[in-house]
Amino acid sequence: MERTQSSIQQIQPPTYGNLVTILSIDGGGIRGIIPATIIAFLESQLQELDGEDARLADYFDVISGTSTGGLVTAMLTAPDNNNRPLFSAKEIKPFYMEHCPKIFPQHSGIGGTTLAKLVRSMGGPKYDGKYLHGLVREKLGDIRLHETLTNVVIPTFDIKSMQPVVFSSYQVKKSTILDAKLSDICISTSAAPTYLPAYNFSNQDSEGNLHEFNLIDGGVCANNPTLVSMNDVTKQIIKENPDFFSIKPMEYGRFLIISIGTGTAKNEEKFNAAMAAKWGLLDWLTHSGTTPLIDIFSQSSADMVDFHLSALTQALRSQDNYLRIQDDTLTGTNSSVDIATKENLEKLCQIGENLLKKPVSRVNLENGLCEPLKDGITNEDALKRLVKMGNFHTVM
Repeated sequence: MERTQSSIQQIQPPTYGNLVTILSIDGGGIRGIIPATIIAFLESQLQELDGEDARLADYFDVISGTSTGGLVTAMLTAPDNNNRPLFSAKEIKPFYMEHCPKIFPQHSGIGGTTLAKLVRSMGGPKYDGKYLHGLVREKLGDIRLHETLTNVVIPTFDIKSMQPVVFSSYQVKKSTILDAKLSDICISTSAAPTYLPAYNFSNQDSEGNLHEFNLIDGGVCANNPTLVSMNDVTKQIIKENPDFFSIKPMEYGRFLIISIGTGTAKNEEKFNAAMAAKWGLLDWLTHSGTTPLIDIFSQSSADMVDFHLSALTQALRSQDNYLRIQDDTLTGTNSSVDIATKENLEKLCQIGENLLKKPVSRVNLENGLCEPLKDGITNEDALKRLVKMGNFHTVM
């Protein structure tokens, strides 16, 4: 169907402004409700400036996401029939509340015992993915990567070629084989090992050449996709893309970055060396209802990105342009990626709301720990400040 123009203009490339704006959302299954709460608040603040029709895609040069964050990215940037975002930010949380219990159905009775779960996990992924696949195809239809309303970056990993595949609006201009359907991209980046099946699809480039993808969750290589997004923009600067002609290489003070995590159970300290020293392969893959090996890989890669960007922005005196919002205090079922009970989902909503009120934290470069800033500014206040920064809001 033909799409009409909106009263809100598409954000101009950085040539016309001072900042390269990036919004990045981590992977984390049902814990995607936490960043959904954060971005709903962020969009509401932008709407106070420019009216209720304002959407996040109008303000960010790049929106990136991995796994559940990739799904959110597509929902925020895919065009509807009026060429406006398919979902507003405030619609993401209700979407998760409605559909997560069907994506991750909870077994009760004998089928829900630890032994039953273990037996299922040895015979294939915990969930068949059919509901998720159907839902994503229904919502995103035949929309392709090049059609998104702003640039997107969504990492996946190809287990046949054993290398990351990044579906990027920037890369698709030269590598048309990456111009896949958003539905295929979302299913791929969400295919978490042991939870959901790997995903295979083929796509044609502009010359009719066919390429086969064999993909799993992008979280195995970039659970926090912030750095991948920055690298993509940096490559455009190096290649002297005219949209970035006013920006010099390494001029990272021109970046405004909001990176949102899905929470971790880091402070719970539920594992230790004495315990892990006795583990075999099965224990590393499943222990007390968790997946230690996957949790460790995804969390460590996300933290390394935060550590790198914290060091970089502090060295360049641009740390106020980088906001990482993360909660390391999750415990028990709140830290799971798939326990989609009503009680747990509602708790995650509350965790997201509480996170807005918590003080901004930043990595201590000496010990690697995230520590609250001394000025006591909250994440909510920090988002308000970034929204009010010059050249960040669009022109009606």
